[in-house]
Amino acid sequence: MRFTKMQGAGNDYVYVDCTKEGLKDASAAARYVSDRHFGIGSDGLILIRSSDCADFRMDMYNADGSRGEMCGNGIRCVAKYVYDHGLTDRDEISVETLAGIKYLKLTVEDGKVTSVRVNMGKPVLKPEEIPVLADGDQAVREPLEACGRQWEMTCVSMGNPHAVVFIDTPVREFALEEFGPSFENHSRFPRRINTEFARVLDESTIEMRVWERGAGETLACGTGACATAVAAALNGLCGREVTVRLLGGDLKIEWKEEDGCVYMTGPAATVFDGEIRLPDGME
Repeated sequence: MRFTKMQGAGNDYVYVDCTKEGLKDASAAARYVSDRHFGIGSDGLILIRSSDCADFRMDMYNADGSRGEMCGNGIRCVAKYVYDHGLTDRDEISVETLAGIKYLKLTVEDGKVTSVRVNMGKPVLKPEEIPVLADGDQAVREPLEACGRQWEMTCVSMGNPHAVVFIDTPVREFALEEFGPSFENHSRFPRRINTEFARVLDESTIEMRVWERGAGETLACGTGACATAVAAALNGLCGREVTVRLLGGDLKIEWKEEDGCVYMTGPAATVFDGEIRLPDGME
């Protein structure tokens, strides 16, 4: 199987062009290639397919083989892949995902994509649609007990479900490995949850670490950065245009009042191309 490893702000995936042929068992292949000791090493697998309703389709699998609805960093790399590999010559494209069709604007320098702006759509705030078990129209400053502690979370879906927790300590000092799994598998999240632990630095800057369902800690999460920006605005902590600082780099997030949509701008980079022999039954 030919592949390209790519990363957006350190969130790395293995990309495969499936516009002409696919994989028999994409879930098993995701687990195999994601292994950082015996495989290629990644946060998951992304298959690029043809679409009947958009220019391309993105099928995203987490490192544990589970299917993901959407990946903000991953979709930027999809845009870079299809342009750099000559599958399109346009700098504005649409990509079908399980979270709907997303619209992307590509920045091209010397014939290669360097960054991408994505219309991530409107945030979903109704608890039953995220989903999270909570009363009321929104889960803002919602109390949650986990690991014997009381927390306050704000829940947002940006195609994936997110619980955002604002903390006072620097995020690099936060014990993410201790608390992340308790949130991910908490009974109040019917489809598990991605959890962002964030600290507001000023009205336009947030630092964040993320525990992703099915992957554990990743260096960045595009939908999580969007959810964090929305949560900060809902809590009156920031304005509607912020820079989210992740371990793997910065993302610019805008929650526009005009259309209610969230726009994410960030880098997309190729790490290397390669070929791997998959075990029988996966190809």
